[in-house]
Amino acid sequence: MTIELGGPHEVIGRIPAAADVIVPLANGEPVSLIDALDRNAEQLDGVTVHQMHALHDHPYLHGERRPNLTHRSYFLSHITRPAFHPGGCDLVPCNFSEVPKLLREFAATPIVLAAASPPDRHGYFSLGTNADYVAGLIGLVPFVLEVNEQMPRTQGRNVIHHSQVDSWVGVDRPLVEVEPRTPTALDVRIAELVAERIPDHATIQAGIGAIPDAVVGLLAGHKDLGVHTELLSDGLVDLIDAGVVTGVHKVRRPTKVVTTFALGTRKVYDFMNGNPILEMLPVEWVNDPRIIAQQKLMMSINATTEVDLLGQCASETVAGRYWSGSGGQSDFARGAMYSDGGKGFIVLPSTAKGGDVSRIVSTLTPGSAVTTMKNTTDHIVTEYGVAELQGAAIRERARSLIAIADPAHRAQLEREAQQLGYL
Repeated sequence: MTIELGGPHEVIGRIPAAADVIVPLANGEPVSLIDALDRNAEQLDGVTVHQMHALHDHPYLHGERRPNLTHRSYFLSHITRPAFHPGGCDLVPCNFSEVPKLLREFAATPIVLAAASPPDRHGYFSLGTNADYVAGLIGLVPFVLEVNEQMPRTQGRNVIHHSQVDSWVGVDRPLVEVEPRTPTALDVRIAELVAERIPDHATIQAGIGAIPDAVVGLLAGHKDLGVHTELLSDGLVDLIDAGVVTGVHKVRRPTKVVTTFALGTRKVYDFMNGNPILEMLPVEWVNDPRIIAQQKLMMSINATTEVDLLGQCASETVAGRYWSGSGGQSDFARGAMYSDGGKGFIVLPSTAKGGDVSRIVSTLTPGSAVTTMKNTTDHIVTEYGVAELQGAAIRERARSLIAIADPAHRAQLEREAQQLGYL
């Protein structure tokens, strides 16, 4: 029988010793329940919270509740980043598609705490903006829900019947909104080079960042696009509302917009609420390169911070220091690589720090982590052009990448390439 909790503090009694508390990413976090765990950590015994991309800060994230309550992140955010560097929380390297497998193998005593919409007349809650790594656990592990009046009701494999819910508590809390960044002229130039290479009938995945957002904004003149993406954002919603996205040429889930989580403005959340075109599916399906590859003309668009002359992309570190995580970049790059007519685009400005630092480098900065490996990288795009790397020899790669570097850095890159034996 599902228990209605008298308040968030009562969740403490539902958490066993050495529990692995699995929390959805972003707006899927049940903030009041995590607050309650944090405030009452002295009553817990060896509890670990597992989560990607947290949007809400809590003292325990900074190591203040050890060893009673600890945090394992699978993708750093602006909240967990300053906690990770001094050792307040841990980071697990992984691709987004692999998180469910890791949780099944290493979470010995799993329990899910998640935000949800109110139940419908049939007794089904919805995980709203999320399916991610939690949806696949429905019916298999205990669920404690924070039922939020402002969470949109969505469709897909993220609905949970009241009989599968251990307990719940009600809240009325606004969702976190993230405004899309206004693209700069440089962003638009890079985006134009990508958009002109995307054909009608393609299926789109766009990652986080100003340039992927700008690419999506330039697709308004296209026809019959499909969407199969980990992240649903404002730009994609605009394309769907404009009739550009129909999905009629998709191989998997035709006519449906497939995603595993959403993050944007209120427009996105209102669009999601009760919308039958949308399917929220578990990340182990959405981000599986084998599933992605079945879509014809799969177009993957993701950002990076640094690319070396072999084509290795360091997308989760900045200046050799951890910034985020692998996310789904490699998942979609590999899926697009095997798609019939698919293309993978990795985008970045050619320089940083006002032009003083080249983002095209001979070798990656020490401490950098390779997110998309050289054998998978397809198109690298800067404001100076497109380097096509699939099937290219090392010498050809080096020349192509130097050609899209900032002109002020090309001579130095050529010298370094010669020293490395690339030219």
